[in-house]
Amino acid sequence: MASTDVLSDRDASGVDVRDLMADIGRRAKAAALVLARTPSGPKDAALKAAASALRSGVAEIQAANALDMDAGREKGLTAAMLDRLELSDARIEGMAQGLEAIASLPDPVGAVMAEWDRPNGLKLQRVRVPLGVIGVIYESRPNVTADAGALCLKSGNAVVLRGGSESFHSSRAILACLRQGLEAAGLPADAIQMAPTTDRAFVGAMITATDFIDVIVPRGGKSLIARLSAESRIPMFKHLDGICHTYVHAAAKPDLAREVVVNAKMRRTGICGATETLLVDRALSESLLPQLVRDLIDAGCEVRGDETVRKADDRVIAAGELDWQTEYLDAIISVKVVDGLDDAIRHINTYSSQHTESILTEDADAAERFMNEVDSAIVMHNASTQFADGGEFGMGAEIGISTGKLHARGPVGVEQLTTFKYKVRGEGQCRPK
Repeated sequence: MASTDVLSDRDASGVDVRDLMADIGRRAKAAALVLARTPSGPKDAALKAAASALRSGVAEIQAANALDMDAGREKGLTAAMLDRLELSDARIEGMAQGLEAIASLPDPVGAVMAEWDRPNGLKLQRVRVPLGVIGVIYESRPNVTADAGALCLKSGNAVVLRGGSESFHSSRAILACLRQGLEAAGLPADAIQMAPTTDRAFVGAMITATDFIDVIVPRGGKSLIARLSAESRIPMFKHLDGICHTYVHAAAKPDLAREVVVNAKMRRTGICGATETLLVDRALSESLLPQLVRDLIDAGCEVRGDETVRKADDRVIAAGELDWQTEYLDAIISVKVVDGLDDAIRHINTYSSQHTESILTEDADAAERFMNEVDSAIVMHNASTQFADGGEFGMGAEIGISTGKLHARGPVGVEQLTTFKYKVRGEGQCRPK
């Protein structure tokens, strides 16, 4: 049975959220029809104007963010969650640069994916088209507001955003800049809308609004994704846990491994691309393993390990079965010694959320086997898992990392936010009886 708090028809103030969603949805569909026929120029102009609005609105955005940060501290949010929430000057500038980067990307709409002629003279093309109206449900990160709004706009889609209550004020301040950019470019402001309430009842209205929303993109924790997977009546791009692994192979360069391992875990512990489990080849258990553990602990990371790892450093806490299944999103890592490449691949394919995995090795054959046989959306060789990001992939930004296998997998950027249609041109051909 569906959760009543999600599928309730009214929010805490008594407003009928289904009526509210229907009004937002109708306006979004109207805006989507305009965007679908809008050429690149106005869309890019809107993104650049929104970037300027972000830069000129830093004070207003940070004032709104301060309200969210104060409320977050009162709620007892973890340091990692507060880090996700905070909007520094650098992060606001990063959002502005992200909008400009998306504006500079090729427009996917109308791109011919393939074309061919048939013996009967028919000429066929497979052409990219927008999905329509996208619903994005996300938690504490306010920068998702900018990324999602910009990517949907560039790909010709309207979007309905429902951010988390923790980032409500920050997200609305960012939304104002995006809508300012749309208006400056002569495009409908309704192309980017946001739920005006933080009540969870609105989520239920979104995921059942089949008349208005074409695709749902959830970004959040495991409980959110599980709930939406069970209750949504609309297709979803699933962004599940980031239980990411780094495997230090027997042929790894020690200095490279030490630097990459610390970065993969500690650069930002609260992002989905942070390494949560470190696998170390048994051949390195007496040489490199103690150094890796010491480096992580010295960097402020709690290490949970198997028996061999605990012998390497008496500060290591015993790891249990649950640790191999946990996305910590914190300065905690589980470490396991494995018996070679096959054992590493087996462990990853058993416990991974199919997000991002990396092998550190100078053995090209081992690296190739790892990347071919590990069943995850992103596989890496001699690189930090923290590069699992649409911006780092040259996609400007991403609306999420899809860990599913249908339609889109890995970073979901502008190209992944389109579908296609077939255009068939003839000269009066009729199909024989």
